[in-house]
Amino acid sequence: MSKEKFKRTKPHINVGTIGHVDHGKTTLTAAITKIM
Repeated sequence: MSKEKFKRTKPHINVGTIGHVDHGKTTLTAAITKIM
């Protein structure tokens, strides 16, 4: 069995967010990842 080379079709991004509860961190992350 030969392994096929993995092809990345989307960019790989790490997103770190810091903020108080209920200040839109999840909403911001969701909006960014939908665009990508």
